[in-house]
Amino acid sequence: MPVELQLLTLSDQVILWEMLYYAIYAPKGKKPPSRAILEEADIARYAENWGQESDMGYKALEDGVIVGAAWLRLSRGYGFVAEDIPELTIAVLPDHRGRGIGTSLLTRLIDTAAQSFQGISLSVVGENPVMDLYRRLGFEIVRPDGASFTMVLRFKK
Repeated sequence: MPVELQLLTLSDQVILWEMLYYAIYAPKGKKPPSRAILEEADIARYAENWGQESDMGYKALEDGVIVGAAWLRLSRGYGFVAEDIPELTIAVLPDHRGRGIGTSLLTRLIDTAAQSFQGISLSVVGENPVMDLYRRLGFEIVRPDGASFTMVLRFKK
């Protein structure tokens, strides 16, 4: 089924909270964290008060149902590298992974972000399979953080 990408709007705040939960990596065979993790300030910063001037993102819909989202925020979160480089959050519902939805979301977001920013940063657990996608799209590791890595994609101007 074709996936439709739409801009995230102010009315998508609930969607961001749901997708933020699925953006938290849980290794295969391990129980995912409690949803209470979304209340932690270091996690909540990625979704709360959506709609700031520099916020941007897309949602992926399949037959009108949201199956993923990717968004950027200027934040001092886990993947912070500079005040003017936003951090990426991306999630695809588990039953929809491995079908190119994340790639579609991320490439669209990169194209849009390149018009406004110098780059995009993120934090990712090293064993997360999405590392392959990030590398394929040009993200580079700039800082190891224990089991995680901070990665950056810099745009050529």
